[in-house]
Amino acid sequence: RQLAELLDLPKDVIEAAIRGARSFRLFAPREFIRRMEPGNVHDPLLRQVLPVDAENDAAEGDAADPLEEAVAEVTPGLLQKYPGRCLLITSGACAVHCRYCFRRHFPYDAVPRSLAAWEPALDEIGANRSLEEVILSGGDPLVWTDAMLAELVERLAAMRHVKRLRIHTRLPIVIPQRTTPQLLETLRGTRLATWLVLHANHAQELDTAVADAAGALVDAGVPLLNQAVLLRGVNDTLAAQEALCRRLVDLRITPYYLHRLDRVRGVGHFAVPEETGRAIVAALRDRLPGYAVPQFVEEVPGALSKQVLA
Repeated sequence: RQLAELLDLPKDVIEAAIRGARSFRLFAPREFIRRMEPGNVHDPLLRQVLPVDAENDAAEGDAADPLEEAVAEVTPGLLQKYPGRCLLITSGACAVHCRYCFRRHFPYDAVPRSLAAWEPALDEIGANRSLEEVILSGGDPLVWTDAMLAELVERLAAMRHVKRLRIHTRLPIVIPQRTTPQLLETLRGTRLATWLVLHANHAQELDTAVADAAGALVDAGVPLLNQAVLLRGVNDTLAAQEALCRRLVDLRITPYYLHRLDRVRGVGHFAVPEETGRAIVAALRDRLPGYAVPQFVEEVPGALSKQVLA
């Protein structure tokens, strides 16, 4: 109802949203909401956060754990799906609840909630000399305080076999003020080669404040990649994808992946035919330089890499 007031949305939309949010509540920061067009129920940013009745529909092939991450768990919160790298589910909290989230049903209550509780996972990483890269994911790892994050990075940097740190985050997009001087110092000051993977799906998300945050990160020596998800009614046109890619590279963010939707239960209304994604990426290659075109990929449970579709 607060969102309806802020954006002048019709009553029937909000009633449907209340029903749609029964299993996954609405959560969006005002910083992100300010980039939405008031009164436009089709706004591409609004569609990413507004629950709908269709989220209560069951479709064949949908699952609570579509990527079968449960079988990849080594210790609570520590996953290893690919050789040479592992992933820490650092938190169940996010700055925004994206309606298409593939971890919307993840058992976050079992994830460690303090650095002390992370000791078993850190012991596993320290003992596994094959691990060269640690990925921080979630939820969102940047909901941690700067001090906690700095301590975790220091612990990982002390493991000489770990060479790279990758942080997957949406916070610099939805709340760019999270890019604090202390965060920049932590990322700049570690011996680890640090990469930040952002998540923007539409050019409208990348306003001046986001541009400033991205610039600060790049100027601090942190390479930026972007992962997007192909979503019906949000970015499933050539025009939307081209605008996103152009805006990203203008901000020195490399378009990395365009993901085919992971079919978690409740998100089928966002699905786009694979052929549409292939056609969009093929057309982008005719219009943009190679570094500005993402790979269209799908994650297949049990595979040793993302499957490139285009």
